[in-house]
Amino acid sequence: MAETRFLNRVMKTILLLIIVLPAMAFSQNYRWQQRVDYQMDVELNDENHTITGKQKLIYENNSPEALTQVFYHLYFNAFQPGSAMDMRTRNLPDPDSRLSRIGTLEKDQQGFQKVKSLKMNGLDCNYKMQGTILQVTLPKAIGPKSKATFEMEFEAQVPIQIRRSGRSNAEGVAYSMAQWYPKMCNYDEEGWHAHPYIGREFYGIWGNFNVNITLPSEYMVGGTGILTNASEIGKGYGPEPKKSISGGKHTWKFKAENVHDFMWAADKDYLHETKQVPGGPVLHFIFQDHPDYTPHWRAFQDDVVRAFQYMSENFGKYPWPQFTVIQGGDGGMEYPMATLVTGHRQRGSLLGVTIHEAAHSWYYGALASNESLHEWMDEGMTSYMTAETMAHLTDANPSDSHDSAYQNYFSIVADKEENPLSTHADHYQSNRAYGVAAYSKGEVLIAQLGYVIGRENLHRGLKEYFESWKFRHPNPTDLRRVMEKVSGLQLDWYFRYMVQTTETIDYSLGMVMENENGTQIIIGIERKGDFPMPIDLSVVMSDGRIFNHHVPLDLMYGAKPKPTEAESYVVEAPWEWTNPYYYVRLPVQYEDVTLIEIDPTGKLADVNRENNYIEVMPQLRFYRE
Repeated sequence: MAETRFLNRVMKTILLLIIVLPAMAFSQNYRWQQRVDYQMDVELNDENHTITGKQKLIYENNSPEALTQVFYHLYFNAFQPGSAMDMRTRNLPDPDSRLSRIGTLEKDQQGFQKVKSLKMNGLDCNYKMQGTILQVTLPKAIGPKSKATFEMEFEAQVPIQIRRSGRSNAEGVAYSMAQWYPKMCNYDEEGWHAHPYIGREFYGIWGNFNVNITLPSEYMVGGTGILTNASEIGKGYGPEPKKSISGGKHTWKFKAENVHDFMWAADKDYLHETKQVPGGPVLHFIFQDHPDYTPHWRAFQDDVVRAFQYMSENFGKYPWPQFTVIQGGDGGMEYPMATLVTGHRQRGSLLGVTIHEAAHSWYYGALASNESLHEWMDEGMTSYMTAETMAHLTDANPSDSHDSAYQNYFSIVADKEENPLSTHADHYQSNRAYGVAAYSKGEVLIAQLGYVIGRENLHRGLKEYFESWKFRHPNPTDLRRVMEKVSGLQLDWYFRYMVQTTETIDYSLGMVMENENGTQIIIGIERKGDFPMPIDLSVVMSDGRIFNHHVPLDLMYGAKPKPTEAESYVVEAPWEWTNPYYYVRLPVQYEDVTLIEIDPTGKLADVNRENNYIEVMPQLRFYRE
């Protein structure tokens, strides 16, 4: 009998595991994604600025579909007169002056990438180049849940510095090597993302990179990943080798795990210094020695350490062992485990650009949403994180740190030049429309979300979002669902209006009246804009007391919690979004009220704040039954 009971328990346990384990796996990994492993051996000729290389790519097809073709990015081909990037620049109302130079490039200044041979599993592939995209027809389909090995020989010419990548930038850095190799395009549940390189955003596949770079030994190199032969190189990566490597060539061997791109830079005059973030990554600072700017490069390093500590604590732990800040490029640009920033800056500017590019490590690097389709999920959220971090470093009020984003957003609305946030990054009608949408309105979306659900909920949600979705390519719905879970509120209406429309918020205070016996005032609020929102209302009394009232939107199915700083907080009945009017009744006397204001925090993106407050004048009282 005991044996029978024991067997029954065993069978029940086995049955439970059969049911639960697949469900757990599905819930944690229900979104498949492809995987890549790159092995590249490349050599730089610094006399004619060319690269020759061999690439071995193991491609893991985790999709449920057989693939009969693949696509590669050939980014350097954008830097040729008549390219798609050149033509787009010529036809924008506010062209980027950096890109405007493409049409004037001489042959030896242009960029190109050429594939000399390509095989899959030892069989020749048919391929054709169309601008910055290589379309490959496979000799045999890559089946679902299977792998294929691609072997490629390629060559490239490094263009003069135009945008992000290139040689001989304005500060004299020799090589800023970004978007420099044939890179497999991403394939996901929406299909192939073989977007031509027009100049804006990126979307990559996670994998491991082993990159061996051979170049004259006088160069100092920094970039993505860990230098695995530091004992041979020295130069700040390890003790100086006993055997000198001056003269001739040397090979730098980098390894990076779980990244979706690889960047490197090289110059003969680079200095290399390091700092350790307690409990975090090693920071590498690689910059040219310059009497006017080297003091700033050295002075700001401790601030960057503090920034990484703050960002890891408040937004999710930085997931890689190192981060490298390299002087190069044409401004500031993010890459996995590294950034390129121009270095001729004062300390404050240098700190600001570095913190912004480092913050990209969370949203571009580890979360890696499709930036082309959801550019605000990187640029806007990074801008929010940057503002919060800079406020922390400078002991400023974080609530005020997003004001410039609001002003940029209000400006483009006033000029009627706004495009919706759902616009593909390359298809905005102007550079200004893209910049304000991706950076400023994206930042406003997050800051104003704190107004909707509460700042504490917002920051708990941002951290949970990172931990839940890192290395999984989240989309806007994934972000929304985390925020709904954390806040207990429904938010589909908010994201729909903010992302998919250009509708604006405009609420106005109407007349303030008192009832007939003077025991109550009635405050009228009108929704004039087409974007419905919850309303925070403050009533300031002549004795200094402040009464805070919150009017939730009916679509939220709940209300945000009482802010920690509020002494009083009354939640009113929900405002139905179909009704343009709402009335709040307060049991106070008219003559005791001095000011009534909608949104005293300034976090509601109301395009006309002039009608958001009323200074109450007892001599102008109105009566209402």
